[in-house]
Amino acid sequence: MEEDITVRFADINDLDYCRKMDFDFISREKLEYLVNQDEIIIAEINGNPVGYLRIEYLWHRIPYIGLILVDENNRRIGVGMSLLAFTESHLSSAGHSTLYSSSQEDEPEPQEWHRHVGFEDCGIIKDINEGNIGEIVFRKRIT
Repeated sequence: MEEDITVRFADINDLDYCRKMDFDFISREKLEYLVNQDEIIIAEINGNPVGYLRIEYLWHRIPYIGLILVDENNRRIGVGMSLLAFTESHLSSAGHSTLYSSSQEDEPEPQEWHRHVGFEDCGIIKDINEGNIGEIVFRKRIT
């Protein structure tokens, strides 16, 4: 059975879900700001949130996926790709032609996903994460 995935910008009613998905790493006030700036995107199935994408802007102008996360029970059914497609469409309509993302170098599954959906490796930041783990940077051209 194919699930009907709906993707939209988060709204103020999504803050609890956003905090849960962002592991309470970002304050409620900051999340509220990001929601108001259309920088958080939610995927839903049957009205229930199942995926989360947070856009950040490097140097205030270069779009970067700060976090993309799909609930474990809803992976491999197109939620991540739906979040990405919505994000690309939004960014393209705003005049952006490139989207960046990254993954820790010890996370082969997220790396595989990035490459599968069209990202290409474009560098590594050595020893930036806890335990001196590097971060692989990915780039995707969007139209």
